[in-house]
Amino acid sequence: MAESQYDCIVVGSGPGGYVAAIRAAQLGMKTAIVEKDKLGGRCLNYACIPAKAVLRAADVFSEVKDAGEFGIQLNGAEPTVDFEETSKHRDNVVQTLTGGVGSLMKGNKIDVIEGLGSVTGDGNVRVGDDEIEAGSVILATGSIAKPLLGLEFGERVLDTERAWALRELPKKMAVIGAGASGSEIASAYGRLGTEVTLLEALPQILPVEDEEIAKAAAREISKQNVKIVTGANVESAEVSDDGVEITYGGETERFDYLAIAAGRGPDVEGLGLDDAGVKTGEDGRVEVDDRLRTSVDGVYAIGDLVPGPALAHKASDEGVIAVEDAAGLETHPLEYEAIPAATFCHPQVASFGMTEQQARDEGYDVVVGKVPMGAVGAPTVYGDRTGMIKIVGDKRYGEILGAHMAGARATDLISELVAVRDLEGGFAEVARIIHPHPTFSEATLEAARATDGWLIHG
Repeated sequence: MAESQYDCIVVGSGPGGYVAAIRAAQLGMKTAIVEKDKLGGRCLNYACIPAKAVLRAADVFSEVKDAGEFGIQLNGAEPTVDFEETSKHRDNVVQTLTGGVGSLMKGNKIDVIEGLGSVTGDGNVRVGDDEIEAGSVILATGSIAKPLLGLEFGERVLDTERAWALRELPKKMAVIGAGASGSEIASAYGRLGTEVTLLEALPQILPVEDEEIAKAAAREISKQNVKIVTGANVESAEVSDDGVEITYGGETERFDYLAIAAGRGPDVEGLGLDDAGVKTGEDGRVEVDDRLRTSVDGVYAIGDLVPGPALAHKASDEGVIAVEDAAGLETHPLEYEAIPAATFCHPQVASFGMTEQQARDEGYDVVVGKVPMGAVGAPTVYGDRTGMIKIVGDKRYGEILGAHMAGARATDLISELVAVRDLEGGFAEVARIIHPHPTFSEATLEAARATDGWLIHG
C-alpha cells in the first residue's frame, strides 16, 4: 500500500524507471514506483523483449534450414513454423523478465503503486484521488506510436507493439518505416515465412546508420522474403476486415497487415505537465538539463520523454544520473554521441559516434578501417560470414570518432569500442590488444589494424 511520503517516486516502470527506483533504494531513499499497466513497462511487456524473442525464433528457424551445411540431416523433412508455439515462447520470455522486475522491487523494498501518476506544481505525485509527498520525482513513462495516413491502430493496422503481439503468422505484411524497429519486423517475419514489403521514404533503410553498413544490411534482408522499397511514396491505405490495400508508387497492393514503424512521441498524457509548470519543447518532449532536471524543482524526466536517442539503455543510464543528482552525488552527464545503437535484424547492426560522412563534414582528417566479417576465422566456422566492421578515426590523434557494424553478434561486439573510447584509448590501442582466436571479436581487431594502416587478414 502507498504511504503518504517518499524520498523518491518514479512514474513508469520501464527500463528507465525501474533502474532509477533500484538506484534510489540503494542510496537509502524510501522509494515508490507508479505503474498504470504492468511492471517492466512497454519495453519488457510489448516492445524490446517480445521483439527479440520473435527475432530469436527467426534465427533458430534459419539455422535449422541451413543445418545440412554442418552435416545435420532432417531425413528429408522440411522444417516448419508453429507460430502459436513461437507466441508461447515470446510470452514465457516476457513473463520471466517482468517477474524478475517484480522480485527486484520486493528485494529492494520499493513500493509498487498501481495507477496513473501525475506530477503536481509543488513536486509531488497524484495517483487517483491521493496526493503523495515526494522528495524527488522521476518521470519515466516512455513513448507511444504515431499513426500515419489518417489511419487508426487496430486489428489490421499495427503499431510495433501490436506487430510483435500477433498470434498468427501473416501471409503478407507491409511495413512502413525501415528504421531499427521496421527492419527488425521485416527481418523476423520474412525469415519465418511472411511475404514482407518494407517501405522507406528515405534513400536507404536504417537511415541513421553509415551508408555502407545500411547497404550491407539491406543486401541480406532482401534475401529474407523481404521486398525493400526505398524512396517510397505511400499515397493511401484502405482498411477492411481482412486486410489493407496500400497505394505506393502509383501501384496498389493488398496485405493481411500493415505495420507502422515510422515515428513515436513522448507519452505525456495524464502526467499533468502543463498544470505543474513542466516545460516541454515543440516536439512535446520534456526540457531537461544535463542532469535530467526539469523546470520544476525536484522533478526529473528521462528516457523517451526527453531529447536524445530512444533507447532502453539510454533511459536506464539517465535514471541513474537523475537519482544520483537528487541524492546530492556528483553525476557524470551522458555523451549522447557515444551511446551505442543496436538493431537485431539479421545481420545485426550496431554503431556509435559519427559516420564517415559526418566526420568529413566536421572537418576531421578522417582515416577509415573496414573489414568484412569473413576476413577472420570464426564467421566461417559458425557459418555466417555476412556483414562488415568499419571504424572511423581521426588520423592526427588516433581517436575513434565512430564505429559501425553489420554482422553476427554486432550488438555485442560494439561494446569493446565504446569502452575503449570512453577510457580515452584509440584505434591503435585496439590494434595491439590480444583478442582470443577464433572469435568474431577478431574482426574488430582487424578493423582497428586497418584503421591504423596495417591490416593483416585483408
